[in-house]
Amino acid sequence: MILNQTAAALAAVAAFSTLAMASSAPAPEPFGRTADGTPVEVYTLTNSRGVKLRAMTYGAIVLSLDVPDKKGAVADVTLGYKTLAEYEKASPYFGAIVGRFGNRIAGGQFSLDGSTYKLANNNTPGGKPCSLHGGNKGFDKVVWKAEGLKGDGSQGVRFRYLSKDGEEGYPGNLQVSVTYWLNENSEWRVEYEATTDKATPVNLTQHAYFNLKGEGSGDILGHTLQIAASKFTPVNEGMIPTGEMRSVEGTALDFRNARTVGDRVNSKEEQMTLGGGYDHNFVLDNQSGSLASAAFVFEPASGRTLEVSTTEPGIQFYCGNFLDGTLSGKSGKKYEHRNGFCLESQHFPDSPNHSEFPSSILRPGKTLRNTTVFKFGVK
Repeated sequence: MILNQTAAALAAVAAFSTLAMASSAPAPEPFGRTADGTPVEVYTLTNSRGVKLRAMTYGAIVLSLDVPDKKGAVADVTLGYKTLAEYEKASPYFGAIVGRFGNRIAGGQFSLDGSTYKLANNNTPGGKPCSLHGGNKGFDKVVWKAEGLKGDGSQGVRFRYLSKDGEEGYPGNLQVSVTYWLNENSEWRVEYEATTDKATPVNLTQHAYFNLKGEGSGDILGHTLQIAASKFTPVNEGMIPTGEMRSVEGTALDFRNARTVGDRVNSKEEQMTLGGGYDHNFVLDNQSGSLASAAFVFEPASGRTLEVSTTEPGIQFYCGNFLDGTLSGKSGKKYEHRNGFCLESQHFPDSPNHSEFPSSILRPGKTLRNTTVFKFGVK
């Protein structure tokens, strides 16, 4: 009886300690230096439900995200590496903020207010060159300034970066802040804000790769997925949108009702063949700019769930088609084909070259504000 009371007391103390941590601002801890000697720090956000998020100043990258399953067992549900050097060497944007323009821009160029801007063509799907995720050195490869934050029952970290006029070919000095919050409802809230002194396209997104079984636990084909989208933007052989917003009705991209990722991932439909599986922008039914549910994921073995809500007009669903076993993750296991998925809230790919798409142009005197929430649970 005394032993049981002692155990209960220790559990209560542990719960109180976790809650106390969650109500204080996280402090930075060193995480090594980049190849050019710049120091990098990591911030740890926690809540009393066993969720823990670690993010570093290099790329505003989420290093790990620990989430309990239906039995209370905790696992890291994001793919990534152990060391900074690995991220610098070769990373398919694991856990990073991408920008200045996330996704692709055709031919690495766009015209704006009578001027043509040329960007780095750092991607060639189907042999067609394009600029991807901000170019050769996008926001995923820079060191951000950061500060720990304390909210009402939540912890946060705010990352700031100045993208100078002409960086990677983009016009304007762009002041960017991205804030991560973790609250007691196990919501990871991502708040984006940006201003500029010259008109420029901006499309910021979080590029976490999820596996709700736990990273290094095999493929994600048994996850069920629902996306609140009646349309998608079909692509050509270069993975650039054609400009059409096509109905998902009767296609492998119809996730209006929940079904497993693996159900039609190997479909021979043209769009699936072009993408090598799912790598498409979905036109969300909510186009109001207000926060609304966009996607829901359930992994039956663990019981873990993930709901994604966003103010953005689109979401890119990518199911790890280019993971091929050449990269080994933080648990030492190789990341094989389709071992992770991304749900990247966004404006549409190549939108600077498509006037029919929601505009991604930010102008002086205006402030970009977007929010995406990743809510974890079990059922």
